[in-house]
Amino acid sequence: MKWNYSILIAAMSLGIAACGESNKSVNASSDVSTDNSIQQETTMSYKRMQQLDVPAPVAKQVPHTFEHHGISVDDPFNWLRDSSYPNTDDKEVLDYLNAENDYFQQFLAPNKELVDELFEEFKGRVDETASSVPYVDNGYEYWWEYKEGHDYRTRYRKNLETGKVEVYLDEQALSEAHDYFVIGGVSISPDNKRIAYTIDTSGDERYDVFVRDLSNDQEIEVAIGDTNGSVQFVGDSNTLVYGKLAEGVWRTESVNTQTIGVANSDRVLFAEKDTGFFLGSGLTTSEEYLIVSTGNSDAREVVVFDAKDLSKPGVTLFSREDKLQPSVDHGNGKFYVRVNDKHVNFRLASMPEANLSNPQWQSIIEGDKTLYVQGFKVFAEQMVVSLSREGLEAMHVIPNEGEAYDIEFPEKVYSVGLSVNPSFEQQHVRLRYTSMITPSTIYDYDFKTKSLTQRKQQKIPSGYDKSQYETVRLMAPARDGEKVPVSIVYKKGFKKDGSQPLSLYAYGAYGAGMSPSFSTTRLSLLDRGFAFAIAHTRGGDEMGYSWYLDGKMDERENAFNDFVDVAKHLVKEGYTSKGNISIAGGSAGGEMMGAVTIQAPEMWRSVSLMVPFVDVLNTMLDATLPLTPPEWNEWGNPIESKHYFELIKSYSPYDNIEKREYPPMLVTGGLNDPRVTYWEPAKWTAKMRALKTDDNLLIMRMNMGAGHFANSGRYGRLMDRAEEMAFQILAHREK
Repeated sequence: MKWNYSILIAAMSLGIAACGESNKSVNASSDVSTDNSIQQETTMSYKRMQQLDVPAPVAKQVPHTFEHHGISVDDPFNWLRDSSYPNTDDKEVLDYLNAENDYFQQFLAPNKELVDELFEEFKGRVDETASSVPYVDNGYEYWWEYKEGHDYRTRYRKNLETGKVEVYLDEQALSEAHDYFVIGGVSISPDNKRIAYTIDTSGDERYDVFVRDLSNDQEIEVAIGDTNGSVQFVGDSNTLVYGKLAEGVWRTESVNTQTIGVANSDRVLFAEKDTGFFLGSGLTTSEEYLIVSTGNSDAREVVVFDAKDLSKPGVTLFSREDKLQPSVDHGNGKFYVRVNDKHVNFRLASMPEANLSNPQWQSIIEGDKTLYVQGFKVFAEQMVVSLSREGLEAMHVIPNEGEAYDIEFPEKVYSVGLSVNPSFEQQHVRLRYTSMITPSTIYDYDFKTKSLTQRKQQKIPSGYDKSQYETVRLMAPARDGEKVPVSIVYKKGFKKDGSQPLSLYAYGAYGAGMSPSFSTTRLSLLDRGFAFAIAHTRGGDEMGYSWYLDGKMDERENAFNDFVDVAKHLVKEGYTSKGNISIAGGSAGGEMMGAVTIQAPEMWRSVSLMVPFVDVLNTMLDATLPLTPPEWNEWGNPIESKHYFELIKSYSPYDNIEKREYPPMLVTGGLNDPRVTYWEPAKWTAKMRALKTDDNLLIMRMNMGAGHFANSGRYGRLMDRAEEMAFQILAHREK
């Protein structure tokens, strides 16, 4: 029920990147392949999916030119950005988006059987009555369940003293009046009598706060709206802390407190005036301190407040002037920090809380070229550290007394992370484990017996036989000599003779590494003869923090080049052939899809650009967009710098569309998306239609009632995925 502070900070650091699947690769036989032998490239000819018989929408072109640094740029589709945004009500804009949706429906109509077939396959792998592993917190046992046919969870708790079980949050009931519904933060008061939670009903990620008295199920009026979704009881059962969004823009401008039932008690605890900074807050593991963190990918400021008395001034542990990326926690009378002051791959350090006014950090784990400190969790008698060694994940235990050690897992290549661990005093750590062929598994690791106990594994009602699938990890040579990790999974019997199709995915931005995780929907591709691969390109952090730095700013094009080079390597290794690869990515991964479509259109059988960040130059030139100033540290500031104007213009996908042939494309967007605004996919689609010289299919699905994450609810999202996968499969049916 508490905010996991390390997760909160990681999410904040992603900026507009918080999207897309988180997938990585693992090896069935637990071997990591570094075989550089190159097979003869297989050359085949493939027919591409053709446009529909009905006319495609044609967006009008309105002359529009802008100039920076003496360079003029024409943008005849600029009109697709509604001048009254974020209120999108321009009739011509809406008419065009609706026309594209109608055209998309024309594509779906004759392919409904396949879409429905995929949807039923996906549903068949969903445990209709899935439930969580219970955890104990403050005298109660908590868990959630799905009821059959429900899109949303019902949350329960049991009083460990009385044995009474009650529903403390019925998400399904709350969702009934809304087409779109997402629960944000949830917090139970320290006296266990109240619950605070946040709800978004439009997809614009502006959440309202609700508080209920759990003893009588009556709502308590708090009148808190336009929040970032975070809410937390702090200090007592009457004080709430939440993130307040700026009026009209999606940016957290302050961390506020409010005393429930006290008029005019709302006050600003910490305000952030720099529009280039992301702001958030969370309790430490000990619950003794509230940590406020604000910053971007270059610098972060950390201020700690006494959680029992927020009227006291905060103490700054790290200043933004330090130009560091600290993540701080507290327990056992000490502050702990993950920080990059001594090494690019971070170190782990601590100091006694008595030194709060004069921090002197002592290293626990030093930074290292081959060891990347990713996160940590403090417990009463030990701490657990998430590590990556040369791209392979590990969980490292450091007891207060005794030698440190790694937790052993059943596979050598896997993805593992902290699950729900609410109690500082607990004698186990709960972990979430998966691999490309292992369904999501919850383990409890007992610190005293040093043993793993499987508490739950993802149930697949329609059946799944792990032994029928294989997964490998390759290192693909990039054009500049780097070795790029590639994760691949396929069904046994897959022929590595270049004859079979391959689906290639990447994200490659914001230091958000893709983990080698399991996907039930992906099985529908594998069972149809596809291999699925993830290119762990630079821009992510799979190979350490420098891997991220080598794919941003001036080095951004490394990420795109890595993706194309991975594809070429997979062709040479016989996993597929040139022109028989379907590619997909979302948000910043959608930017990559646009860039590699421009760079190597002949390689792809189809391209899926999901909420794609493709109009990079225009977005980075628009300081009125709330996410633009923070993003200058990722891409460069083209307003102030001619160098970055020219650099971004040279790779911005939208700006580099030219008259030539392109592969079939599926483009998606959300009208209420605050991260990648709707006009980016719309402008890409309009300009591509105007300039491409082929008859290949181009379709766009614009969700008119949602945002960055499309439909809400588990079944709505499955239907979205069924449509997207149907596009990929149909692209490979053309002979």
